[in-house]
Amino acid sequence: MDLIFLCLVVFLFLLAIFDLMVGVSNDAVNFLNSAIGSKAAPFRRILIVASIGVFIGASMSNGMMDIARHGIFQPEHFSFYDLTCIFMAVMVADVILLDMFNTLGMPTSTTVSRVFELLGATFVVALIKMAGGFDMGLSELINTEKVLSVSIGIFLSVAIAFVFGMIVQFISRLIFSFNYRSNLKWKIGIFGGICATAIIYFLLIKGAKDLTFMTPEVKAWINDNTSLIILGSLAVCTVIMQLLHALGVNVLKVIVLLGTFSLAMAFAGNDLVNFIGVPLTGLESFRDYTANGGGDAHGFLMDSLNGPSDTPIYFLIGAGVIMVISLATSKKTQNVSKTEVGLGSQQEGDEMFGSSRIARSLMRWALSLLEWVRRITPEPTRRWFNRRFNIDETIMENGAAFDLIRGSVNLVLAGALIAIGTSLKLPLSTTFVTFMVAMGTSLADRAWGRESAVFRITGVISVIGGWFLTAGIAFIGAGIIVLMMHYGGHWVMIALAILTVIFIIHSNRRFKARQNDDNGDTLFRTILSCNDKEESWKLLRRYITEQQAAFMVYARDSFSSITTGFMTENQRQLGKAASSLQRQKSMLKNARRRETLCLHRVDRTMAIEKSTWFYLSNNCCMSILYNLRRITEVCKEHVDNNFRPLPQQFADEFALIRTRVEILFNDTIEMMNSDSIEAIPTLRRHCDDIKSELSEMYHRRHSCLHETDPASLAVVYVYINLLQETREMVSGLRKYMRSYGKLHDSAFSGQ
Repeated sequence: MDLIFLCLVVFLFLLAIFDLMVGVSNDAVNFLNSAIGSKAAPFRRILIVASIGVFIGASMSNGMMDIARHGIFQPEHFSFYDLTCIFMAVMVADVILLDMFNTLGMPTSTTVSRVFELLGATFVVALIKMAGGFDMGLSELINTEKVLSVSIGIFLSVAIAFVFGMIVQFISRLIFSFNYRSNLKWKIGIFGGICATAIIYFLLIKGAKDLTFMTPEVKAWINDNTSLIILGSLAVCTVIMQLLHALGVNVLKVIVLLGTFSLAMAFAGNDLVNFIGVPLTGLESFRDYTANGGGDAHGFLMDSLNGPSDTPIYFLIGAGVIMVISLATSKKTQNVSKTEVGLGSQQEGDEMFGSSRIARSLMRWALSLLEWVRRITPEPTRRWFNRRFNIDETIMENGAAFDLIRGSVNLVLAGALIAIGTSLKLPLSTTFVTFMVAMGTSLADRAWGRESAVFRITGVISVIGGWFLTAGIAFIGAGIIVLMMHYGGHWVMIALAILTVIFIIHSNRRFKARQNDDNGDTLFRTILSCNDKEESWKLLRRYITEQQAAFMVYARDSFSSITTGFMTENQRQLGKAASSLQRQKSMLKNARRRETLCLHRVDRTMAIEKSTWFYLSNNCCMSILYNLRRITEVCKEHVDNNFRPLPQQFADEFALIRTRVEILFNDTIEMMNSDSIEAIPTLRRHCDDIKSELSEMYHRRHSCLHETDPASLAVVYVYINLLQETREMVSGLRKYMRSYGKLHDSAFSGQ
């Protein structure tokens, strides 16, 4: 039995490795986004700086690992078997939950997930014990104080960080404006000194408070001399920053990289290192159990966990190495980072979120409030504010989402708020603070314009909702898993651990495959970052052609699949086609929005000239999609109801015309891939021939309806609809070819 429990401890550490990997992928956005979004340095250099901070923070910290020992449950009332079930359930649930959020590109709180997983698993085990005759209540088995403090922290973090982020960025922008280089001569030294001092304060109060070399005497000295340290740092840092500026060094980039280092160190030392807290507690529990002779695991109580944790340094160093490797290699880190950077981008781009009712309502309310402010603000004051907030003068690095001023404020303010909250023992969440500060600064910077605000409000609401969802899923998921493990025994624990590892490996392979297919995104981002208007049009024309050629391939394959499914009465095939067409509609709308954004990058005269044909080509694609959907709906309903199949003579007749339609699609796709328009007149004549034949077939079948067996009328009606919609689809393809030709050459006649 001892060997089995040892195997379970080994599985805990194996799951901890995966947990560290997915945890870094999610939490990395908190300390990377400001540097990535402002392009303060090449991505590799940013990773190096963050990796150093992560390694130092993890290697020299005990973090808050006591939360796994006695933060949620009272260990003296739980047996070794109870805690083994709880720890295994927590690790399995955490790995799966965080990987799901990473794959979706949604940042979430690793602390909240861990706390509520422990709470959910402990809650279920406590209920099992009480149902078995245990004479204590939930309040005596569970430490609700910690859970309550985290819950309060969610609300405090969201409100405080967003408001302060908006106010501080508003003041900073008034001081520097978007054309900040013209206002750096004397201001940069003071600004840099304040930022550097805030970072030092953050490192001392939050980042270094749990480092192993921080003895009680050193902590006491820092607490007694905090004001002196701050004033001294402010004076020294101000002088240094002014000297660096005089020497031609970009002080703002230095601030952003310093802030990245400090946040990375604090996150690794206080948040990420918690991922090894559960397996280390499991190992210590196993040692205590075996040291006392083993025996009945159900009866051996874990009083020893009430003491403080003492983590061996080699475990911390190992965790730091895994974090650094994960940070450097994880593609999901960039996926999650893209969400926050996109929501705070100064420029319009591909919005990741749609529009929601609550976002539209908030938008209308905000517009009404702004209109009221404009009415009561004197005209000279409005002009002065508009000069300071003239986004046309924005100075950003090539390809950046926002400028270095905002990047500096994001990092420094997040660090300062976390440090102040820690010193005042306020339950602020580091994840929530960094995200909401970034959202508040982007709002103050007028990054949420009329065309993008509703999407970004929806995004922020979605992320905040995801935090609450994390707590609920963590609680319920861990509770269900621990229930299975408690009654299923160690074999269920091992089986679920193995399944979790397989799930993560499969998830990463699937994600990697999806990333490899994402070439269109690369071209889209290239167009948005291109400053040459002529080159932008060439890239946009290529992008439109690639997107629409891909749609034509999809339309050809869908038409073949739908008609085959109808003629063979394949209900499953028609169901898949219906679901696929619904997804394709969203993809077409998203592609059109992207292409419209790219059209803004083209020379104005060219954009006006091409916009008509651009919109017509998109409308033709959408029309073809609607034809396919109408064919599918009628055919699927007919097959679902098990009505009579299509007569063989009708099937043979339609097979010939279907082949001609497929050849027409193939020729169109070949023409688009060759980037030539010479074949368009010939293809349009083929469209006319196919339309004529379909019309003849339609009228022939329609005129014979009165001679048709009444029992077969239903399938004949479906067949007539198929002919009619196919004819409309070919007509839409003919119109598309003219728009395609005009889009590539304005002199194209369309004949």
